[in-house]
Amino acid sequence: MKKIFLLLLFISQITYSQTLRKYSNEFLSIGVDAAAFGMGKAVVASSKDVNSGYWNPSGLVNIKDYQGSLMHTEYFAGISKLDYIGFAMPINSESALGFSLIRFGVDDILDTTELIDSQGNIDYNRINLFSAADYAMNMAYAKRLPVQGLNLGVNAKVVHRRIGDFASSWGFGLDASLQFERNDWMFGLMLRDITTTFNAWSIDEDKFNLIKDAIPGQNQELPETIELTLPKAQLGIAKKFEITRDYGLLAEFDLNMRFTKTNDIISTDIVSIDPAFGFQFDYIEMVYLRGGIGNIQNELEFDGSKSVSFQPSLGVGFRYQGIQIDYALTNIGSVGNALYSNVFSLKVDFDYYR
Repeated sequence: MKKIFLLLLFISQITYSQTLRKYSNEFLSIGVDAAAFGMGKAVVASSKDVNSGYWNPSGLVNIKDYQGSLMHTEYFAGISKLDYIGFAMPINSESALGFSLIRFGVDDILDTTELIDSQGNIDYNRINLFSAADYAMNMAYAKRLPVQGLNLGVNAKVVHRRIGDFASSWGFGLDASLQFERNDWMFGLMLRDITTTFNAWSIDEDKFNLIKDAIPGQNQELPETIELTLPKAQLGIAKKFEITRDYGLLAEFDLNMRFTKTNDIISTDIVSIDPAFGFQFDYIEMVYLRGGIGNIQNELEFDGSKSVSFQPSLGVGFRYQGIQIDYALTNIGSVGNALYSNVFSLKVDFDYYR
């Protein structure tokens, strides 16, 4: 029964036709790149490498040659896994392209919908395994604008979500961004899902009929098949500091905004704001130490009282001869929190080998 309930929980995400949702395609809000996680994901103004295709496509114009990136992390004690691969290249001195693929999935879920045969006998050989996985394929373009220091970026994404053989969906959306830099000050704006990214679901009715009566009075009708994702915005400001000839510091403050009421620390009926702060301390741009704080939320406790939670993070990185390895530890000190994770990423800059 627990496995059937888990399956119902996945299916329940597919609801009401053409309904705007506070939380939809949330796997795309997790983030990529251990360096960004180490800074509390406060990088929308300072991102200037292959991973800018996710954080702020405008930053892609700063790459000089081919760049590639890989990331892996796990959540819920390894039950779910997030993987990312990215590639970027300059078109010319004024523009650049980026491509990436993100997968967030839970594999080897037990399908017990046929555990009991037509005679009422339990047959464990009738148990199958399936995966529930979300995919996003992104293509980003960046262009320098006539105003010095101002760059524009756009990102087109195709989203594919699959729940075994039970249901699948395809969707499409667009992001737009700006970056501006002057005198070591950096400003960034990322507008996600500006077209209200949609998902169109296809549901296997035969599979649905196997589970629709698992809970009496529930799931009696097929869910609606179109969901729309509300736009989101990220606004950031960053500054570089030269401490000495060998030591430098980058600090950034971001505001992550959803245009609906949520549990964010600043929340209204029009917009909810989750601030984030991060820093990166470097030695000769070879060794990095990072820290950050974000995901500041109002929480309602079981006793009815309210509290404020936040997500701290730490990270380290090392770059040598065009290869950069980064590690981040997220949600430090939150015992038992499902988002506690170790994040690893690798970046290769082919400019070094030219």
